This record gives sequence, C-alpha cells and structure tokens, in this order.
Amino acid sequence: MDVLETIEKRRSVRVYEDKPIPEEKLRKILEAARLAPSARNCQDYQLVVVKNEKMRKKIASEATSESFIGAAPVIVVAVALDPEYIMPGGIPAHPVDLAIAVDHMTLVAVEEGLGSCWIGAFKQGRIKEILGIPDRYRVVVLLSLGYPAESPKRKLRKPLKEIISYDCFFK
Repeated sequence: MDVLETIEKRRSVRVYEDKPIPEEKLRKILEAARLAPSARNCQDYQLVVVKNEKMRKKIASEATSESFIGAAPVIVVAVALDPEYIMPGGIPAHPVDLAIAVDHMTLVAVEEGLGSCWIGAFKQGRIKEILGIPDRYRVVVLLSLGYPAESPKRKLRKPLKEIISYDCFFK
C-alpha cells in the first residue's frame, strides 16, 4: 500500500477487539514516531506507552467523554518536554512536533492492521498525576491503539479547491 492509500484508509477507531498488540508491531509504530521530523531536530518529547489495564482505565476516566480508550490494549501519551520553545514564526513547536510524530504512528498502525484514535479532550493535571509527569511538561495528546472491532465509515472531506490557493490567500 502506498502512503496516500494508507492515509485514505485511516479512520478514528473507537471500538477495539480484546486482543493484545504484538510487541514487534508496537515497536514498528513507535519507530515511526522516532523517525518523525521535529523543530531543531531535538525530539523534545516523550511517548509514554501504557499497556497496564488498570492504568489505561485510570487514564480513560480522565478523558472527557472518551472513556472508550480504556478498552484499547495500548494508550500512547504524548508529552512535550520543552513546551515553552517558540519557533521563529511565533508558533509553539511542541504541538507541531507531536502532531507529526503521532500521525506517523497512526499511519504505520494502519499498515499493521491496527486502528487508532487521537484524544485531545482530557484532564491535563490528572493525566500528569497518574503517570508521574512533572508540572513543567505538557501532555499534548493521547493515542489509543488496537485492533478495530468495527470499520468506521469514511468522513466527508472538503474538496481540494476549498482548502488550497496558489500564490495568494483567498477567503
């Protein structure tokens, strides 16, 4: 499958089979994150891989209306280690860096027959407390991973002509 086919196949999976992810598949997914580009090539983040069922349930209870993630065999907690760094364009680096790394993981997950779901609605302080993450760091996203128990339908996307312009901005 080529990259565009993988992107087209990716869905937000919210129902998972009760089946563990083989270690070699998980390693491959995590390797994709390691290879992702980052500002200054610093990789100023840590990915906390949560497999323990009790820990997953605790994390799920702190995800706002997203408790389904507790049923996934793995939750990856993406943590920014330098949340204060601002790129020269005025944008914080950590959400960009982690978006790239996490998206790389979602695409390799698809290639490995797995599903995932980005979770941005969670209680920052509680997740930090559960995982022992110091206050100076920032949890950016939670990613559930597992074998899909159903095939979510493809969501509609805007046509290319509505989101692309050439040589100048349009509105």
